[in-house]
Amino acid sequence: MRKTVLVIGGGITGLAAMYELQKWKQEKRSDVRLILAESAGELGGKIRTVKAGSFVMEAGADSMVTRKAQAMRFIEELGLNDEVVYNATGRSFIYSEGELKPIPADAVFGIPASLKSLAESPLISAEGKVAALKDFYTKNHSFTKSDSVGSFLEHFLGKELVEKQIAPVLSGVYSGKLSELTIASTLPYLVDYKERYGSIIKGFEANKEKFLGGGERKFLSFKNGLGSLIRAYEERMKQVDILKKHTATRIRRGNGRYQVTFANHEIIEADDIILSIPHTAAAKLFDDPALAEEFSSLKTSSLISVYLGFDVPDSLLPAEGTGFIAANQDELSCNACTWTSRKWAHTSSEGRLLVRLFYKSSHPSYRQLKEMNKEELLQVALHDVNKSLGITEDPVVSEVTHWTDSMPNYIKTHHQHVSALENALAASYPGIWLSGCSYYGVGVPDCIENGRKTAQKIIKCAD
Repeated sequence: MRKTVLVIGGGITGLAAMYELQKWKQEKRSDVRLILAESAGELGGKIRTVKAGSFVMEAGADSMVTRKAQAMRFIEELGLNDEVVYNATGRSFIYSEGELKPIPADAVFGIPASLKSLAESPLISAEGKVAALKDFYTKNHSFTKSDSVGSFLEHFLGKELVEKQIAPVLSGVYSGKLSELTIASTLPYLVDYKERYGSIIKGFEANKEKFLGGGERKFLSFKNGLGSLIRAYEERMKQVDILKKHTATRIRRGNGRYQVTFANHEIIEADDIILSIPHTAAAKLFDDPALAEEFSSLKTSSLISVYLGFDVPDSLLPAEGTGFIAANQDELSCNACTWTSRKWAHTSSEGRLLVRLFYKSSHPSYRQLKEMNKEELLQVALHDVNKSLGITEDPVVSEVTHWTDSMPNYIKTHHQHVSALENALAASYPGIWLSGCSYYGVGVPDCIENGRKTAQKIIKCAD
C-alpha cells in the first residue's frame, strides 16, 4: 500500500514541514503521497499580505528576526535573496501620562543595559531608580528559570521600573502577563547573568553587543511583503497535493491507518499526520477526553490588528521614531502602535503615513472592542491616533483583522503540558505529530525550523 503523509494546516510551519518531506521524496525517488490540507482558501496562516493602493499591510506577522533567518537556508533555497528588505533605523516610545517618552536606547526589552541608561530614563522616578539599584547588591538565593519572569525582575529591579518600562515592552513581545510567564520561556539568560555578574544590569551591559550591536538591521521582510515567502513555498510544491478549503473534522483509526474526515465529507487515509494547526483546532479532531484535557491546558490570547493609511507625509511622525507602546491601560484603547511606513519603507512607496495599532485581549477595553463592527473599530483607532500622534485626517485605506484565541501564551506550565501531549500521542496515536506555534515558538524562523524538524521525525522513522 502506498505510504501517505498528511499535513493538516497550510501556515508557515506546515509549509516548511511539507517542503522538507518533498525534498526527501525527491532524493529517495519515493512514491510516498504527500498531501497538504488547509481550511482557508489560501495558504499562509498567520502570514497574510494585503495591498491597497501604494500601501502594503501585513495582517499577521510583519517580519523575521534577521539573525535567526539568515542563520538558516530557506531564503536562499526559495530564491528570495534579492527580495529581502530590512527595518529602518529608529527608536520606540512609551505613551505615558499623555505624552510619548523614548525608551532608553541602551536598554534590552526595556531592561537597562547600563547604569547610565537607568539614570537617564524619562519613564522612571528618582525613587524608582534608587529601588532598581538593589540589583547591584542583592544575591539570588531562590529563583530558578522555572519561576515567573515578572517576580524575578520585580525582586531585583523594583516594581516601578518593571511596571513602567519593562512590562509594556516584554508583555508586548511575549503576549502575556509577566507574572504568568517563566524566565525559561522568555529570557532564560537572566538567571545566568545574575549568577555570573551579580547584577542583571551588569549582565546586559557585558553582553549588549549581542542585543544592541550589529547595526539596525535586526528584522527583515520582503519587497512585496511576507506573502512572498508563502508564494515561494507553494510554487515549489510540485509533488504535493494541496487541498484548500479542506477543514479536518475528525481523526479515527481504520484499516491499520488513520482516517481523516473533512467538513466536505471527504475521507483521506494517512500513515503519518502532522498537525500544524492551533491546538484549539487540533483538540477537536480526537474523540479522546484525556487528550482533550491536555490540549485545554494550553493557553491563548486574542488580538485585533488595525491598519490606517493616510494621505499625509510620513514626516509628520516624531523624528526617528518607529512606534510606541501604551504603558497605562486607561489612557488609550490600544496596547501598541507601529509606525509602519517609517519602520518599513516598502510598505508605503509614496512616503505616505501608514500606522498599525494592536488591541490585545489583555486590555480592559477588549471585551467591548471584540463586539464592534469594522467602522466602530476604526473610530476607536482614529481616536487613539489623534490622541497619541495628533493626526486628525481621515484614512484613505484601512485593514482590520481579528486573531481570536490565536496567540499562544507560554505560561509557566507550558512546557510540561506540551511534553504530556507528546507522550500521550506517542502512546495512543503513533505517527501523529504536533507542530507549530501553539507548542514550540512563535517567530517565523522558529516555525520554519519546527516544521523541518517535525518532518525529519517522519523521515527518520521511514528510512
